[in-house]
Amino acid sequence: MNNRYLDQIICADCREHLPLLANNSIELFLSDIPYGISLDDWDVLHNNTNSALLGQSPAQVGKSGFKRRGKPINGWSQADRNMGKEYEAWCASWATMILPKLKDGASLFVFSARRTIHRVVNAFEDCGFLLKDILAWKKDSAHHRAQRLSIVFDRRGLQKEAEVWQGWRLGNLAPIYEPIAWFMKPYRIGGTIADNVLEHGVGAMNLDACQINGANPTNVLAFGFSKYEQRIHEAQKPLQLIEFLIRLTTKEGQAVLDPFMGSGTTAVAAARLKRHFIGFEAVPEFHAAALQRLLSEKGSNHTVRSAHFQPMLFEKSSNEYQ
Repeated sequence: MNNRYLDQIICADCREHLPLLANNSIELFLSDIPYGISLDDWDVLHNNTNSALLGQSPAQVGKSGFKRRGKPINGWSQADRNMGKEYEAWCASWATMILPKLKDGASLFVFSARRTIHRVVNAFEDCGFLLKDILAWKKDSAHHRAQRLSIVFDRRGLQKEAEVWQGWRLGNLAPIYEPIAWFMKPYRIGGTIADNVLEHGVGAMNLDACQINGANPTNVLAFGFSKYEQRIHEAQKPLQLIEFLIRLTTKEGQAVLDPFMGSGTTAVAAARLKRHFIGFEAVPEFHAAALQRLLSEKGSNHTVRSAHFQPMLFEKSSNEYQ
């Protein structure tokens, strides 16, 4: 049943197609899912909107670090306090569909935001998955947006207060890492993980293939973008990072599922490592860019698994899930 989807990136909401995948057929789930922090239209996963959402305040106009305005943590209204619950419900809406498709003992790597990862964990645990660890992807650099409080007060004409609060800032520390939740589908009760490896071919780690500077890796992963790596998506992750996670938990010929393919990094990484991939992407612009990136990869020195790769476009449903 998976032949229709194998080594394809489908332009559709994944929930329209996940039920059609064969049960117990996927060895790895790996996805940089929307974080639910209103990064862009595709990341607004709550019902509480405001005319200012994704716009700019007068103070932000012309500043590259403030391209779009999200909701403050405190929200703009009492209804905004439901955003977390709505995001968790959105995660559960497709996580439930994934559980039967994975093989027992299979790993799931789910990228998330520091402020919303607890919602992801709650949704996945409630769907039946087990949390193994929280990994940290350490970035090369982080854009810091902390505003000087003295400047804010000075613009209000509060010179005395500006002097008192000199050196203080509004905001957060530089966000140098992003969390990755590592889940596992439960294996047979009464059996061992070694038994599961023999039965389903998943559940172990290939540490010898994932050495970093001659040492075993830790749960802090420092991978950056290569000099010539194509950047397509605002939330794109380094190819080396995705390759590491695939190499750590799968063997050649096994299948990787990514329902939020974005720039196509998971597909490219799987193809390079001789794994199959199944992908979905709901935003047509990202879908087209991911296909082009994958086709470019096919024409390079690397080989895409499917020698008969043909992009497939499915009509999007009229149903609105967000």
